[in-house]
Amino acid sequence: MKKPRCEMQIGKNGLTQAYLETIKTRFEDREAVKISVLKSARKSKKDVEKYAEEIVKFLGTKFTYRVLGFCIFLKKWRKERR
Repeated sequence: MKKPRCEMQIGKNGLTQAYLETIKTRFEDREAVKISVLKSARKSKKDVEKYAEEIVKFLGTKFTYRVLGFCIFLKKWRKERR
């Protein structure tokens, strides 16, 4: 049985390789992750969208995202998405 959604934050360090690897490991036992982008990591909502695109590009085609406000919701699917 999968665990409920995991919540993480992006801070002043932004996206590092270690952070991306941590996100990837969270999906081993979860199908959804919520990431809050803190004020120290963004100047506008466009920055949040860039973070989301970078994360999904790293994770692969089985993942999608939705940006609501300053939060990124990531979801893992069984099949690859286009």
